[in-house]
Amino acid sequence: MTISEINYKKETTLEPINLGQLTTLNLGPTHPATHGVFQNILQMDGERVVSSESTIGYIHRAFEKLAERRPFYQITPITDRLNYCSSPINNMGWHMTAEKLIGIETPKRVDYMRVIIMELSRIADHLICNSILGVDAGAFTGFLYIFQQREAIYDIFEEICGARLTTNIGRIGGMERDFTPSIIAKIYRFLDDYTLALKEFESLFNRNRIFMDRTIGVGGISAERALNYGFTGPNLRAAGVDYDVRVTTPYSSYNDFDFDIPIGKNGDTYDRFMVRNEEMWESLKIIRQALDKLPAGKHHADVPDFYLPPKEQVYNHMEALIYHFKIVMGEIEIPKGEVYNCVEGGNGELGYYLISDGGRMPFRLHFRRPGFIYYQAFEEMIKGSLLSDVVVTMSSLNLIAGEIDA
Repeated sequence: MTISEINYKKETTLEPINLGQLTTLNLGPTHPATHGVFQNILQMDGERVVSSESTIGYIHRAFEKLAERRPFYQITPITDRLNYCSSPINNMGWHMTAEKLIGIETPKRVDYMRVIIMELSRIADHLICNSILGVDAGAFTGFLYIFQQREAIYDIFEEICGARLTTNIGRIGGMERDFTPSIIAKIYRFLDDYTLALKEFESLFNRNRIFMDRTIGVGGISAERALNYGFTGPNLRAAGVDYDVRVTTPYSSYNDFDFDIPIGKNGDTYDRFMVRNEEMWESLKIIRQALDKLPAGKHHADVPDFYLPPKEQVYNHMEALIYHFKIVMGEIEIPKGEVYNCVEGGNGELGYYLISDGGRMPFRLHFRRPGFIYYQAFEEMIKGSLLSDVVVTMSSLNLIAGEIDA
């Protein structure tokens, strides 16, 4: 499905660059428009970017090395801090990686519950990206219209796991508890409310002449260059490449659901905005299908060596207490092996490359953070553009510092 067939081009006349009068401008690391603590050193000819140099490392937290010194269960909170706008997807991706190594097959109900949570997370992620893009382009109203819906998603997360932003949601082998009728009712209510809110949001932006002027033809990248840089996710699909991990390598029963993969045409800021908008509609479809067809059964696999027993059993049964202690304290040895597992994160292919030597902690663990990979193209994408275009290009890429600078 193609997003836009707009025959509208901006008429611009580029003045010749006078290389004798350049100015160095630091965009970041402390700047409200940089979406995180990273720096871009711009060489400017007036308002036009001649060249740039991107710098990361201001918040580097050595997540991979931290993970290699922790039992498998203690790694889940580390994944929260990657793309913290859609933490549950990070959590689920890690759990599925561990399950792939161990050989755990989750019940169908677990798959559907995970899909619902991950698609809610995708909506929260895209909602933030597109509403903030509107703010960076000077349109604050859309942000106010839609941002309260993120709180509704966080209310659902809070009832599922007790947390909102950094969720630590789910477990290796399934979910810590089943969906209650209250949770299901809240999700259905969100589906109805967000349908109306998203329509209002699109009416403010999709055909807004000022917004189109600010975004069409800005920060574009071709499909070939995007592939060469290793783009995935909405930024790659906006360039016209139909690649989505949920379809090419289905996981968590995604092949049970009917949904489309929106793609763009020009790979510019407007197409990235439109792709994310359309993906939110598709996520709503997936969630409704998963709720309507939610299978009966257990909310976790039968793997007592790896799945934490319920608290009431821990308090009353010695065997459950022993398992709880061994799992939490990292006394369970993981099988030897080498696996790569990926999920479709909010920004693209989020991968985990795991090597186990049979000990209690990973021997090596590498996070494939999509933001870190496509940020390398930023210098090329903004070269020759105006300073105001640099900000909206950065915003439309959905650069999250926690993911880039892990």
